[in-house]
Amino acid sequence: MNRLSIEERSKIIGCLVEGNSIRAICRMTGAAKGTVIKLLADVGAACGEYHNKHVRNVQSRRVQCDEIWSFCYSKEKNIPADCKGVFGYGDVWTWTGLCADTKLIISFYVGLRDVIDALHFMDDLRGRLANRVQLTTDGHKAYLVAVNEAFGGDVDYAMLQKIYSEPKGKGNEKRYSAGECCGIKRRKIAGHPVKGDISTSYVERQNLTMRMSMRRFTRLTNAFSKKVENLAYAVALHFMHYNFCRIHQTLRVTPAMEAGLTDHVWSLEEIAALVDHSEEVSA
Repeated sequence: MNRLSIEERSKIIGCLVEGNSIRAICRMTGAAKGTVIKLLADVGAACGEYHNKHVRNVQSRRVQCDEIWSFCYSKEKNIPADCKGVFGYGDVWTWTGLCADTKLIISFYVGLRDVIDALHFMDDLRGRLANRVQLTTDGHKAYLVAVNEAFGGDVDYAMLQKIYSEPKGKGNEKRYSAGECCGIKRRKIAGHPVKGDISTSYVERQNLTMRMSMRRFTRLTNAFSKKVENLAYAVALHFMHYNFCRIHQTLRVTPAMEAGLTDHVWSLEEIAALVDHSEEVSA
């Protein structure tokens, strides 16, 4: 890290948050592959630490949650026999909690799609909120246990389940075409959720932003994460950039500014400098 200037780090970080692969970044910047990966690990850890410390006491009215799939090392069907059941091999899910008003990502967690990780995610989300919220999730059953354990009765909670038709087409055309949404079911779970605010549209749109901004999440690619730790670092960097650097088109400010967590648009240099600050604190 000491061999890279802030400007050099910022250039690499800028490439990372715009959806480029590691090898593409090496070609664009002239940096070695190991240098890029080392920077990703250092800045990702620093971004995760900053988010954990500063994205707290968030004033929100409506929160939407979702999970997005990716994989590490190999697809689930191709995992070696001695690695089956080991986290970091095969399916990996990233849980996200988004404020529908400020578009701020309040909480995120990289893990499995089971009740234990749902509990971890919801506990973290609850600890970052300053007030009672209306919460909407999809129909994943793990949320029922996790929300009840984390919030108790102090939440207005509803599930929204979308109903899809069979994809049209034949062969690969059918395989890669999404089914058409032909209906939704809204289910009140706890409290008094307002029917018109039961939605997961914003957090599902964030899924697209993630797939466009992180090459590791692009479908049908060889740029997937080989190690789950690097996936977690990439996710932390993405959300730091999304929350603090990226001006939201409809808000005209960053989500962090809209949420009152900062008073200016962060630069890539500020994100790069988090590494030095983290090293000074640890020292």
